[in-house]
Amino acid sequence: MNNRSARRAFASPLFTPHGTGRADRKAARRQLAAAAAARADTTTHLADALPTEHTMPTPLYPAGGRPGPASALGNRLKLPAHRMTTAVAAGAYPFLAEGGLGADGVYIGRDMHAEASFVFDPFALYGRVEGFTNPNLLLAGIIGQGKSALAKSFALRSVAFGYRIYVPCDPKGEWTPVADALGGTSVALGPRLPGRLNPLDAAPQPASASETEWEGEIRKRRLLLLGSLARTVLGRDLMPMEHTALDIALDIAVAQARASSRPPLLGDVTTALNRPAQLDEAAGTMSGRLGEAARDLAHAMRRLVHGDLAGMFDAPSTVRFDPDAPMLTIDLSQLGGSGDDTALVLAMTCASAWMESALTDPHGGRRWIVYDEAWRLMRHVGLLQRMQAQWKLSRGLGIANLMVIHRLSDLLTAGDAGSQGRALAEGLLADCSTRIIYRQESDQLHAAASLLGLTTVETEAIAHLNRGRGLWKVAGRSFIVQHLLHPRELALFDTDARMH
Repeated sequence: MNNRSARRAFASPLFTPHGTGRADRKAARRQLAAAAAARADTTTHLADALPTEHTMPTPLYPAGGRPGPASALGNRLKLPAHRMTTAVAAGAYPFLAEGGLGADGVYIGRDMHAEASFVFDPFALYGRVEGFTNPNLLLAGIIGQGKSALAKSFALRSVAFGYRIYVPCDPKGEWTPVADALGGTSVALGPRLPGRLNPLDAAPQPASASETEWEGEIRKRRLLLLGSLARTVLGRDLMPMEHTALDIALDIAVAQARASSRPPLLGDVTTALNRPAQLDEAAGTMSGRLGEAARDLAHAMRRLVHGDLAGMFDAPSTVRFDPDAPMLTIDLSQLGGSGDDTALVLAMTCASAWMESALTDPHGGRRWIVYDEAWRLMRHVGLLQRMQAQWKLSRGLGIANLMVIHRLSDLLTAGDAGSQGRALAEGLLADCSTRIIYRQESDQLHAAASLLGLTTVETEAIAHLNRGRGLWKVAGRSFIVQHLLHPRELALFDTDARMH
């Protein structure tokens, strides 16, 4: 070993926590001491050669630098290869952290990496952050990790910004105290409850639409609603003659209601479907025994009037929809106890149609639509289609949709690969620029990583998140955020009261 290589030493092995043994560290210390002694000897000889006068010494080299080939001017500087661990890199670059999303928005909590406040507002981020293409959110997390508290506090705090909150399906009744605290409205539906909603109520006519155009729009909405209800009860798509029968039955019901100066009801449609002779007469020469073909459809629609949903949607509405209320929730907790979700889905379909007049008003301001416990809706194509329409129109209507589920694999329950239901569910996920993931069980990590495109570090993180802490994926940027609650919010959102 020559003197040049013997003097080459690095201090990083002394600070590297792993990968070196005791003998290696002793050798490194001896090497570093020898290099320091050599540098001290060189400095002593140089000091002896310098003049002793108290005058400013002249530069050793001209201003242009050291002349000659030894200067390395114009050549590529060559340094010896060097390797270090991330522990050393962290000490060399200690101030690297995500800059956050700005200060405009609703306060959420603390960014755990930047140790700073974290605020979020999809309406403020749209058009300002690259890749943020829509205001919709997905929130997923196992039970007991605080995802419901996050959804409720975000909704409550958004009211201070002038936003309104609509919850078309509250299967547990947890949003009712929040609505009461904000001075909003909560409508409880279920057997033997006084609440009534008529899903065939006509929405207020906008000033930009003529009377003829608006009548056609109202008729189209009513047909879409009736078709969705019929498909849910039948468990299949409608046949062509069933579509025709539903169309004619609606016209008969509307004509009879107009003659009585009242809105049409689902009972009127069901009565018309159960009169085959009247259907054949109204259809004329194209009937082809229409009444007989609509037999299954008539029995399916009868469930809404005389079955387990009787009394909820076959009477005039007992509440008036107020689009200016800070919050409106539909409490369906009386329908969610059984294993069959059909009644819950039918009720939500009717409630969504009742809210549609406000949702489709482009001048209604900014609004949040919260689909709590959305995993229960994944198996019903009709509801997924209505949700997809709201997701696609969110930017034009000024609405932000929040879908709350337990696991990412819940999206896969919408159907087999390649089915319409699976395509709709995956489309909802693709149309969410913000994904908030709370802790997931180990057997769900693969599904979460594949559906969201998580990195190895992100996948490992969501397996060990504490309560109230989530991974926020916002337009390709990642944050670990600890949600912070005010004591009054904590008391209002407590869903574990019965466990104590």
